[in-house]
Amino acid sequence: MVTYIIRRLFAAVVLLFVISMITFFIFYVFPRLGGQTTESLASQFVGKTQSPQAIEGVIHRFGFDQPIWVQYGRFIKGIFLGYDYDTGTQMAHCYAPCLGYSFKTNTLVSTSIAQWLPVTVSLAIGASILWLIFGVSVGVASALRKGSFIDRAGMITALIGVSLPVYFVGPLLALAFVVNWHIFPDPDYVAFTSNPISWFTHMLLPWIAVAFGLAALYARLTRVGMLDTMNEDFIRTARAKGLPERTVIFKHALRAALTPIVTIFGMDLGFALGGVVLAEQVFNLPGIGREAVDAVNQSDLPVIMGVTIVASAFIVLANLVVDLLYGVVDPRVRVS
Repeated sequence: MVTYIIRRLFAAVVLLFVISMITFFIFYVFPRLGGQTTESLASQFVGKTQSPQAIEGVIHRFGFDQPIWVQYGRFIKGIFLGYDYDTGTQMAHCYAPCLGYSFKTNTLVSTSIAQWLPVTVSLAIGASILWLIFGVSVGVASALRKGSFIDRAGMITALIGVSLPVYFVGPLLALAFVVNWHIFPDPDYVAFTSNPISWFTHMLLPWIAVAFGLAALYARLTRVGMLDTMNEDFIRTARAKGLPERTVIFKHALRAALTPIVTIFGMDLGFALGGVVLAEQVFNLPGIGREAVDAVNQSDLPVIMGVTIVASAFIVLANLVVDLLYGVVDPRVRVS
């Protein structure tokens, strides 16, 4: 098991390194291959006043006139060791992991992401708990009562959930539960440390909107996996031994059916932590996804790069957790 963990950790580190190279080339090298000049690239790092002197200063301060490998080395150095940025009026020190400096907002990208991250994490973690619990529960119930009213109602609801996107479900829920019935308060972010109850009540509606479609997908996958597993020989052997039905279902059948669920849960959670863009836009939550869209509209290249790296890191870490969970769910993975 230790060797398995070390291999997965090493693969995750290598993958993060490759992602940093790809991100650097996408934002620094590919634009030049497409015809952009050094001046046009440097203009994306300048604030609102883009004078020739300011652009020339950015070229020298950021080393855009130096070889690519030198620029990449500076980029990596900033992530691991920090970097000092000359803002024109003062020196701003960016502690590691340094993700750049936005001259359009005059703030460190890592500082901005640290402000947005709690919103996205709250939305992603809360929604993931809902879609996992309700999706798996409905899937198991439908599989055990195949062809019954519970099965048909669960799968019809799942079909509706898969068909309706969050930008349709979100406003519909807000209209019903906030505007008409006044059950929930307006969706907003309240820090958990300041008021946990208010944090829960304000985030519950966005959680439901995000979890609705994914829970439907998990219900269908769980139902299919359970139906396939219940027909396996080891399930008949467990019943023949006289094991309680609860033990047969939850210890043997459900565990065997969890492998695809663990896979997609890790991916979905990684993407959600990288920014639940639609939900944050619909409910006007200042998370990573919404701020990334704003950065794209403002051509704020350092922020776009920082969000890209953070989102990629979340996906890699989520896959790492999935690989480690495989060793717990399915012992055969540890052997291979």
